[in-house]
Amino acid sequence: MSLTLTRRLAALFAVAGMAALPAAHAKDTWPDHPITIVSPYAPGGTTDILARLLAPRLQAKFGQAIVVENRSGAGGNIGTAYVAKAKPDGYTFLLAASGPIVIAGTLYSSLPYRPDKDFTAVSPLADTNFVVAVNAKSGLNSIQDVIAKAKTGTLSFGSAGSGTPQHIIGEMFNVATKQKIQHIPYKGSGPLLNDLVGGQVPLAFENPLPIMQQVKAGNLKVLAVTGSKRSAALPDVPTLAEAGIKGVDAKPWYGFLGPAGLPNDITTRMNKAIQEILASPDVKAQLASLGVEPMVMTPKEYQAFMDKEIVKWGAAVKASGATVD
Repeated sequence: MSLTLTRRLAALFAVAGMAALPAAHAKDTWPDHPITIVSPYAPGGTTDILARLLAPRLQAKFGQAIVVENRSGAGGNIGTAYVAKAKPDGYTFLLAASGPIVIAGTLYSSLPYRPDKDFTAVSPLADTNFVVAVNAKSGLNSIQDVIAKAKTGTLSFGSAGSGTPQHIIGEMFNVATKQKIQHIPYKGSGPLLNDLVGGQVPLAFENPLPIMQQVKAGNLKVLAVTGSKRSAALPDVPTLAEAGIKGVDAKPWYGFLGPAGLPNDITTRMNKAIQEILASPDVKAQLASLGVEPMVMTPKEYQAFMDKEIVKWGAAVKASGATVD
């Protein structure tokens, strides 16, 4: 090989190496501009509350602005689909509710995303006993009152949207009690809460997180929790099983997802940051007061958990006979 050719090849390789440097440098310096957390429901709901709890703390850890963006609609599927199609560069994440991830695939005949393939499991956040909540002036003071009212055919329940856990748990309650309480879907827990407090809808199977202030204020009452064990935040409230309703054991969850293909190092760094936030005394106390329990998992453990949840909730949807309103 001639000296001239050797020099030309060396120069070519040097240029190629320099061209690769910016990409490597960008990866090493992540994040170098604001990060967006998409909440797939309207403001005031659980995903919105959790996103806004995380945002300032993640901002402090990473030194970049963390923007919470609400993209509501279709039971959370619109915002969820948006993140599924986002570039996996570490700047767009989903504050995921279990509904669009583990329920929607069974409930909807087609979805604009694949719950089991289009996301990177980053970190779980929390799970919670949902509650049977009623307007304080509804005249419903027990689960038996709810059943008696349902028998008249005049009772309805509100949910955060078709296909949400709030909807499916309501249908599970219908199956377990052999009743047909009419479902009224809202565009998130925030709008539902407004009507529940206002008395436009008397009943909801809701996450305690967005409603606890109204419970403490006396505007809402909690008649039972939907999980197999009582809630630490509501120790005097019975489970549905204790209230005589068998066959309902539901504890939905929330988590942090990225688009499929998110780099492992970004996934690991974000998981570590979130788990540290959830373990901090102030956040643990705040979540506990709202009836929400932090979840501790690695990304790999979280993915395995979601895979099992898709099977479990898919079976519950089929058994409930729920349909999209």
